[in-house]
Amino acid sequence: MSHLLHEPGAGLVGLSEEEYLPCTRCGLCSYTCPTYRVLLSQAQSPRGRVALIRALHRGEAAPGDGFASKILRCTLCAACTQVCPSGVVVDDLLVRAREEMARQDLLPPGLSRLSQNLALAHNISGEDNGLRLIWTENLPRPPQGTNRSRAEVVYFVGCVSSFFPQSFHIPQTTVQLLEAAGVEYALLGGDEWCCGYPLLANGSWHQAREAVLHNIDRVRAVGASGVVFTCPSCYHVWKQEYPRIAGADLEGVALWHVSEFLADLVAQGRLPLRELNEVVTYHDPCDLGRKSQVWEAPRQVLRSIPGLTLVEMRETRENALCCGGGGNLETYDPELVLAASRRRLAQAVETGAQTIVSACQQCERTLAQAVRRQKVRLRVLDLTELVWKAVEQKL
Repeated sequence: MSHLLHEPGAGLVGLSEEEYLPCTRCGLCSYTCPTYRVLLSQAQSPRGRVALIRALHRGEAAPGDGFASKILRCTLCAACTQVCPSGVVVDDLLVRAREEMARQDLLPPGLSRLSQNLALAHNISGEDNGLRLIWTENLPRPPQGTNRSRAEVVYFVGCVSSFFPQSFHIPQTTVQLLEAAGVEYALLGGDEWCCGYPLLANGSWHQAREAVLHNIDRVRAVGASGVVFTCPSCYHVWKQEYPRIAGADLEGVALWHVSEFLADLVAQGRLPLRELNEVVTYHDPCDLGRKSQVWEAPRQVLRSIPGLTLVEMRETRENALCCGGGGNLETYDPELVLAASRRRLAQAVETGAQTIVSACQQCERTLAQAVRRQKVRLRVLDLTELVWKAVEQKL
């Protein structure tokens, strides 16, 4: 299991040779890497990056611009770690290298600005954090979770869905689904801070810890017994990193990705679904699938919709190809993101499906951009959108 968290100041100083020496340079990782499959440069492959980290750790290289260009052209999708026969946790090593770059103030301007935005505004956009509920303004009525001081569940919306208009429909459909199922939920609004994932990916441990403790405190204040996430990155960092940072402070709080929560609601008969005669394919988000081991819940929801046909892409589940949108890569090299997303889009087109469904706002944004650029006749929907489509006509 890979983790983004290391003790502050560890960087490569705390790295042991045993973490990279098992790499036999077999190259198996290269063919799972979404950015290597675009760039076709061994220096930009996982084994090439491990070799750079080894050289840096041994004092044979320095973390300059060339080093940064290789370390940062990674989505942290963990596909390399998944297939490594030697058990090298490659994505962990890459985060350690980013920690070292942050420690030496060597992050490029775009990523430095991202960390500054999170420090000052507590969101990735650098906007007034009090605007986190702006997505509610286009709903037929205000969400029931607004200004609710006590609730059984907190819906943690995340930065992208709170501030990027292209993703507003995800929280909009989610709150309507929660209300249709009679779930007592609360929205934190301006009290919600970025989950800390981008900070950990940037190597900014201290800032991330502050966000972690703040968010747990806000959930505790509502008296919630659980938190629901539509963002797999938020879900992953809460589930894997928050307990390591906050320890017992998170005990007794259940964590669900919305796909898991919806699967339970459907199984309980709390969300009646009408027939949808569509053919869809499902894209596994890296943070939900490989990193959080949630494979079946979204598929279970899709199969529960009458008339819906699910067809799988040739690389799926553990072997799913990353959309290209993770690891802060969009901030560093947006054209590489687009090139990687085109490869995943081609696999979706092969299935003959009418719609790509994912369960991640970043995957949806990335794949939708590829659809527009490639002028492909294919819809890209979040799982919550498709479920709401099947629910709303039954209400």
